[in-house]
Amino acid sequence: MAATRYLITAFAAASAMSASAGIVVVGSTDARMCYLAADATMTPTPRDLATCDSAIREPAISQHDLVASYVNRGIVKLRRGRVQESIADFDTALRLDPHQPEAYLNKGAALMREDNAREALPLFTVALENHTNRPAMAHFGRAIANEALGNVREAYADYRAASQLEPRWAEPRTELARFRVVPR
Repeated sequence: MAATRYLITAFAAASAMSASAGIVVVGSTDARMCYLAADATMTPTPRDLATCDSAIREPAISQHDLVASYVNRGIVKLRRGRVQESIADFDTALRLDPHQPEAYLNKGAALMREDNAREALPLFTVALENHTNRPAMAHFGRAIANEALGNVREAYADYRAASQLEPRWAEPRTELARFRVVPR
């Protein structure tokens, strides 16, 4: 359990440090401001959350921007430590667009923060299948979930994929260094 806690902490730190897989919104609307809050490196403020709330309540919002705002607000909530509320936003985004890869990716990240590798694992796979904008993060999350569940070979393969996709990202390389490959 201590190893699982370490891995989940590593994922939480990695996902908090790098920009989350928010959905880009153009223009100068509240939906755009919500995206910028989700994508920022600083911890989102209550005002950022209020901007996301305002975007979602906008009566003339497009379907794309509505889905994006739910995902982006979920990221803002996740980064503020409101994990269950973030999961609810990702679920709403998925009800509106069942093929939205960033909702799957971020819901997986939220579930990992709750030590729920079993439920998170398939979400990372679906995010990859639906062509997430952050495939390295999806592989990294899936690697941590696989390792937590005892699937060491699969974890190694995903850490390696994450490292190859983002060669300058240190966390996958750090995790790979713990492995020893033994020929069969």
